[in-house]
Amino acid sequence: MKKLLVVFGLALLGTVTVKSQTSYKAALGLGVDAVNSATFIGATGKYFFTSNHVGQADLGFEDGATMITILYSYHKRFVGAGGLRWYAGAGPSIMLVDNMDNAFALRPHLGLDFKVNGVPFVANFDWRPAIVLSDGDNEVGAFGFGLQFAFN
Repeated sequence: MKKLLVVFGLALLGTVTVKSQTSYKAALGLGVDAVNSATFIGATGKYFFTSNHVGQADLGFEDGATMITILYSYHKRFVGAGGLRWYAGAGPSIMLVDNMDNAFALRPHLGLDFKVNGVPFVANFDWRPAIVLSDGDNEVGAFGFGLQFAFN
């Protein structure tokens, strides 16, 4: 039984590895932006202007606050890892908070993007610190996660 499970696991891993690729033009879905002990959840969208140049927009909501983030990313494939790409870039964020001043930040980011061929979903995870340009504290421990439906 143990050998059967190992064979099944290797076959499944081989299928995912062989069929993986990142050929999609745009993606829409759910995004999570965790920054400064707050977790913003909402819509995220990504569009490939070329195979390497990507624009992304996030609209996240938290109790009494809304965050709008626009990011530019340079995407590049890992050699030998079909569906996996790394990306890096930057963009602005504005946080609109009820009964408080709005906060503006620059958000550099570095992350991973993964899509499996035949599955219309994309997953991505990135580190995106907040360099606050208005009143407020910078946040180094900020992360983003997205699960999106991919369009060709």
